Amino acid sequence: MITLALDAASGPGTIAVFDGDRLAAEAEVPMGARSGDRFFPSVLDALREAGTRASLVSRVCCGAGPGSFTSLRIVGAIAKGIAEGARASLHAMPSLALAVAADPLLPAGRYLVLSDALRGECFAQMCERTADGRVLVTRPAERLTPDALSTLAAGTGARLVGFTQADALVPHARGALALERGGALSIVDVAAWEPVYGRLAEAQVKWEAAHGRPLPAA
Repeated sequence: MITLALDAASGPGTIAVFDGDRLAAEAEVPMGARSGDRFFPSVLDALREAGTRASLVSRVCCGAGPGSFTSLRIVGAIAKGIAEGARASLHAMPSLALAVAADPLLPAGRYLVLSDALRGECFAQMCERTADGRVLVTRPAERLTPDALSTLAAGTGARLVGFTQADALVPHARGALALERGGALSIVDVAAWEPVYGRLAEAQVKWEAAHGRPLPAA
């Protein structure tokens, strides 16, 4: 079974292709202005490196955020398009937990993974790595102020990793199978699913401020 895993919640976009349990190819792609259009060609390159193609993918695992609105939109659309075209199942992954899941050398323990949420806040995801390499998500991702983060970290004894920490781990799609073993993947509807962005896009915030009402749904 060919599994294609994609994420772009924080930092570079990441790609992993698995043939069964074997990691057959992986890649990183810069994201941001004028860079997002490189992601899809890189997905096709990774599939070719793995000796397969998009039409043979059996399932697509996509980072569900929270994180960069634009990057998550780009990668989510690509994941949904490939799943639809290949008639593959689509699975959502907690993006921040991929930072712990992607590093097989991390010791077992409790981790609080952080990424920049802008405006003086951070996104935080609590997860636990077991001795056999599974990664369990033990608390939903949330957006925290520095004070709230300090309170949570002190109360749980978790090791802080990621944004602003010396352990600058970033999510990578190659952690998909470790999350699957921990029961952290969820199958979703290809047509209806959207990533969890964590906060509104800046353009939407400005529109609603100017018009005094919520932006109508598309």
